[in-house]
Amino acid sequence: MGTRPVRADDELVTAAKRGDAAAWRELYRAHAGRLLLWLEARSTPGGEAPDDLAAAAWLVAAERIADFSGSSSDFGGWLFGIARKHAANASRRTATRVRGLDVLAADATRTVAPAETGILADEWVRQALAALPPRERDVIACTEVLDLDASATAAALGMTAVAVRVARHRGLKRLRAHLGTPPDPA
Repeated sequence: MGTRPVRADDELVTAAKRGDAAAWRELYRAHAGRLLLWLEARSTPGGEAPDDLAAAAWLVAAERIADFSGSSSDFGGWLFGIARKHAANASRRTATRVRGLDVLAADATRTVAPAETGILADEWVRQALAALPPRERDVIACTEVLDLDASATAAALGMTAVAVRVARHRGLKRLRAHLGTPPDPA
C-alpha cells in the first residue's frame, strides 16, 4: 500500500497525547457514536458485542496514541481501523469456538439468538446493505451512514482512497438496482 505522508498533530491530538482528559472527552464525543453505529451495522449473530469491540478499540487508541500523527478528524479513521482489526479477530475467535463446539457436540442442535436491532432501527436499510458484498457494504456504511470522507474510510477499512471511491460507486449502483431507483444523471 505504500507509506502515508506524516501529518502534523492538531491541538486536540497533541493534548490527548499529553493525557488531557478534556481532549479525550472531545475525541470521544466526536467519534464514539459513529464507531458504535458502524460496529452495530457490521455485527453478526453470536459475535462479540459491538460495544465491547468499541471499548477495546478505545483502549488500544489510548495505549497507542503516541504512535498516531494527524488531526482529530484523521483520528477517526485510525480508530475505525483499530476497531476493524478487533472485529476481525473477534470473528476469527468466534468461528474457531463454533468449529470446536461442532466437533464436541456434532449431534446437538445449536440455536443462536438473532442480533438485537440496536442503533440501526430501519429494517429496510439493513436489508438493502445486506444485499451488498461485504467490502461495498462497509464502504457504504462508512461514507453514507456515518458520513466519513474517503480518506477516513480508507484508513478505517485498510484500503486506498481510490478503492473506497470505486467500492462506493459500485455499492451505490447495486443499491439503486436493488431498490429499483433510476441512476443519477451525473
